[in-house]
Amino acid sequence: MVDTLPRSDQDIDADVTNLSKRRRIWLLAVASVDVLMVISSMVALNAALPDIAVQTSATQNQLTWVVDGYTLALACLLLPAGALGDRYGRRGALLVGLAIFGLASLAPVMFDSPMQIIVARAVAGVGAALIMPATLSLLTTAFPKSERNKAVGIWAGVAGSGAVFGFLGTGILLHYFSWQSIFYLFAAGALLMFVATCTIGSSRDQTATPVDWLGAALIGTAIAVFVLGVVEAPVRGWTDVIVLGGIAAGVVLAGLFALVQLRREHPLLDVRLFLRPDFATGAVGITFLFLANFGFFFVEMQFMQLVLGYTALQTAFALSPLAIPVLVLGGTLHLYLPKVGLRFAVSVGLLLVAVGLFCLRYLETDATYLDLMWPLLITASGIGLCTAPTTSAIMNAAPDEKQGVASAVNDATREIGAAVGIAVAGSILAAVYHSSLAPKLAAFPAQIREPATDSLAYALSISEQMGPQGTQLARLAEEAFMHASAQALLVLSALLVAASVFVAIWSPGRDGRQWGAIRRMRAPR
Repeated sequence: MVDTLPRSDQDIDADVTNLSKRRRIWLLAVASVDVLMVISSMVALNAALPDIAVQTSATQNQLTWVVDGYTLALACLLLPAGALGDRYGRRGALLVGLAIFGLASLAPVMFDSPMQIIVARAVAGVGAALIMPATLSLLTTAFPKSERNKAVGIWAGVAGSGAVFGFLGTGILLHYFSWQSIFYLFAAGALLMFVATCTIGSSRDQTATPVDWLGAALIGTAIAVFVLGVVEAPVRGWTDVIVLGGIAAGVVLAGLFALVQLRREHPLLDVRLFLRPDFATGAVGITFLFLANFGFFFVEMQFMQLVLGYTALQTAFALSPLAIPVLVLGGTLHLYLPKVGLRFAVSVGLLLVAVGLFCLRYLETDATYLDLMWPLLITASGIGLCTAPTTSAIMNAAPDEKQGVASAVNDATREIGAAVGIAVAGSILAAVYHSSLAPKLAAFPAQIREPATDSLAYALSISEQMGPQGTQLARLAEEAFMHASAQALLVLSALLVAASVFVAIWSPGRDGRQWGAIRRMRAPR
C-alpha cells in the first residue's frame, strides 16, 4: 500500500531504491502529472492573450512577456534548483516548487494589471524550476537500472505531449469560461499535487557536498541573458544591440561557467560530461527537437486559426492526435531502445520530424484537416522516437548523486531550444511576410499598407472593414503568409537534418561505439 504520511529525507534515503512496485508506480504517476502541469503552463496562456489584452489593456510587448516571463525564470533557475534538490532533498524541492507555483498561479485572479500578471507568471516560473528537475531525478534514483528506461520513457512521453494537453485544456476552458479560469485550474492542480507529493518518498546526494553558488549564479545569468536576447530578436531584429549583446554575453558567461566548473572540487555540473557521446547526443537532440517543436507550433497554430479559420478549441482538438505517438513511443522506450540503439533512435527521429515539417510547406490555403494531419503524424512519430531516448541518455550518463542537476540539463536544453525555435521561426515569418506582401500593396492607401504588413492577423482584421477590396487584401496577405511559413519550415527542417547528421556521426550505436571510432579501428595502418 502507498504510504499516506511523508517521512523525513534521512529515513527515506536508505531505502528509496528498494521501494515496492506499487510505490514506484505511484511515484511515477505523481512525477508525471507534476511535470505535465509545468509544461502545460508554458503554452496555456497563448490562446487567452486576446482576452487578456481586451480586459487589461495590455500592450503587445506586455502580452509577449506574460508568456516569456514564465519561460525565462524557469530556464535560468533550472540548474541551481536541480542542485538544491540533490543537496537538500528532491521531494522537499518539489513541494516548495508546487507551493510557489500554486500561489503565483492564483495571484492573477486578484491582481490583474498587465505588470502584475507578468510578475506572477515569473514567480510561477521560479516554482516550475524547482518542480521539473525534482520529478525526473526522483524517478531515476528510485527505479533500478533494469526499469529506469521504462520510467524515464513514460515521463518523457508525458512531458513531450504536455504542450498538446496545454492547448487542449485551455481551448476547453476558454470555450465555457473566462481567461481567469486557467489560473484557477493551475492553482487547484498545484494544491492537489502538493497533497499527492506528500505521499511519496525522497532522495538526495548522500555525499552532502556544498552547492556551488558561484557556478549557479554564472549559469543562471548566462541562460537568462541569452534567452532574453533570443526572445527580443523577432521584435528588435537580430542585429539590435540588446539582442546581440544578450546572446554574446550569454555565450561568454557560459564559457566562464565551464572554466570555473573545471577548477571546482565540487562543481555544480561536471562539464566534461558533454564529452561523453551519449550525454552530448541527449543535449543536442533535445535542444534541436524543441527548437523545431515550438517553432512549428508558432507557425502552424497561426495557419490553423487565421488561414483555415479554426477556433482555439478546434485547433486544440485538431492537434490532440499528436500526443498519441509521443506517449506510445515514450512508454515503450525499454522495448525498442536496446534493439535499435541511441544513434538510430535519435537520428531517425530528428529526420522524421524534418520530413514532416518539410511536407507541411506544401499545404495550400484551402487545405483540409486530412491534408494537415498526415505530415503532423510523421512529425509526432519523430518526436516520440527521440524524446525519451535523449532524456534517458542524459540521465544514465550522470552519477546518481547528481540526478537533479542532470535532469536540470535535460530541462534547460528544452527551454533554450524552445526559445530559439520561436525566435527563429518568428523572425523568418515576420521578415518574409513583410517583404512578400509590401510590393503587392502599392494600390492600397498608405494607412492600410503599414499595419497590413505587420502580421496576417492585422491584415485580416483590416480586410473585414474594407468591403470588396478587403477580399483582395485578405488573399494577398494569406499568400504572403503561406510563402513566409514555408520558408520558416524549410529552415527548421534544415536545422533538424544537420542535427540528425551530427547524432549519426557522434552518437554511440547499439554496440556502444561511434561510427568515427569504428572507422579509425578499421583504417589500414
